[in-house]
Amino acid sequence: MKENQGSKAPSRWFWLAGWAVLCLLAIVVVYYWRVFYYLDGRMNAWLLTGGAVAFVSGVWLAVRALFGKGGWSDGKSAVCIFLCGAVFCFANPPLQAPDETQHYLRSYSVSMGWLNFDYNRTYPEDVAKLVESFPGAWVNSHTSQGMTEDEDGNPKAYTSAGYALKQQEEYGPVEGIQDGFAHYFSPEQAEITVQEPYFFMVISMLPQALGMALARMVGFGALGCLYAGRLVNLAAYSVLCWLALKNCARYKPAFLAMMLMPISLYMAASVSYDGTLLGFSYLVASYYCKEEIRTKDLALFLFAFVMMNLAKPYINLLWVMLPLVLPQKVWKTRWKKWQLAVAAVGLALVAGWLLSWYAGAFRMNYPPADSMRQENAGPMAQLLFVVKNPLRFVAVLLGTLYENDFFIGQMGVFGALDLPIGFINMVSPWMLLLAAALSVHEKSSLRTAPAIGLWVLSLGYIAAAMGGLYLTWTPVGMVRVIGLQARYFLPAFLMLTVLLTALLSHLLEPKLDKWRTKPLHSMLVLSGAFAVVSGVLLFQHYWIGPVFLIP
Repeated sequence: MKENQGSKAPSRWFWLAGWAVLCLLAIVVVYYWRVFYYLDGRMNAWLLTGGAVAFVSGVWLAVRALFGKGGWSDGKSAVCIFLCGAVFCFANPPLQAPDETQHYLRSYSVSMGWLNFDYNRTYPEDVAKLVESFPGAWVNSHTSQGMTEDEDGNPKAYTSAGYALKQQEEYGPVEGIQDGFAHYFSPEQAEITVQEPYFFMVISMLPQALGMALARMVGFGALGCLYAGRLVNLAAYSVLCWLALKNCARYKPAFLAMMLMPISLYMAASVSYDGTLLGFSYLVASYYCKEEIRTKDLALFLFAFVMMNLAKPYINLLWVMLPLVLPQKVWKTRWKKWQLAVAAVGLALVAGWLLSWYAGAFRMNYPPADSMRQENAGPMAQLLFVVKNPLRFVAVLLGTLYENDFFIGQMGVFGALDLPIGFINMVSPWMLLLAAALSVHEKSSLRTAPAIGLWVLSLGYIAAAMGGLYLTWTPVGMVRVIGLQARYFLPAFLMLTVLLTALLSHLLEPKLDKWRTKPLHSMLVLSGAFAVVSGVLLFQHYWIGPVFLIP
């Protein structure tokens, strides 16, 4: 789709005024932090204000570079995704994303050329210092629990879980992420040694490993390798999003909104393989939105499908349904749909088997792994319980969804052990609803058979994710599923947004053909702004406050 060439570029006075407004807003926010979170005793106000002004100046320069001339394009969207993700890269402290410590250690091994798995092999001292300085899920690792009294003298329990800043007694020192950096840069030696993790992926860690190798080449240590790995992983995600957007002849605002969701960017801007997994998921989903499927398109589809299943095997086999529900009119290849489905499943299973064999054949000196499951959890016993009580299992799934706002209301939950940010939880569903409205492009855009197929794919994916954790992680017979997070359901939420768009296409007047790029441009700006604000809120939680007072 071509850019809107007829729009008049804003004047330099518009950009100057916008920059002034942003700088004023940054100063107001810092003043709010100082007043509401009592920063004056903990942080240099002038330094913080200068950093905030520099940040918004950089944001405004990026906005002007992207939108100062012309309108929307796929390339600009990819650049915007990368820049917004970079905010999360640095707002999120080291090793705080889910399983990021394990993924960091494996990526570091691959970057060193260690392509086997040796438990007796230890990492350099600065890597051990990094792991020691930033234990995973910092807000929960540094947690105090106990009893105190309320104003009336009644006993009251307290816990500091979920607070990144903690203070011992009223006049004690405030401890936070800054202490982790202070410890990392201190001259003290690490008190621990770090061995290779119980994590045996290689292919999915290649982008992160490349970033770490480049960082070491220019002299960075363990911390620099972490940020370099995050940035290259984010770059890979941005490229996959660009390829997906190029495929989309319709529903593009919905894809943009999901790609720029704070939770998507949070995972993409970590060293977790979930970043590229989401990118491959969005790329596979985009094939539903192409005007024509030709033979040359199938190789990339098969590659993305296999990579999804290497990262998360079995559950992602469900995406083979996508080409099967495509309208026949878009199928312009001599391959039959069932032939593509068989090839995709076959390649994924063979690649998964080879990866499993590799992980076992090149593993040395690993003791038997302690169970990662909850106490009383067992797949076979749980499966037998489900078979005997199928209606109860359905009730467990429905109850878990209901208790967790169907997870569409938890898209602002971050970290390894659930760090909720209420504003993001509240706004994220509305952004998807807006994206659906802006994606309306033609009446009767989805026929009955494809619509049923997408419903089955989306709901089946959600049920499979929940069922998998119920079997492998949840104690036998428990009335809720343990271990779920909204990030698991993002690909299904994307397809449900597409279905909502198709429904709205019967109710709303299509605008995309009339305005061409205006809805796309609007969605990019709004989603980008929401992502940047969300990154600032993540920074606020970890670095600014609130402080939990431990009695």
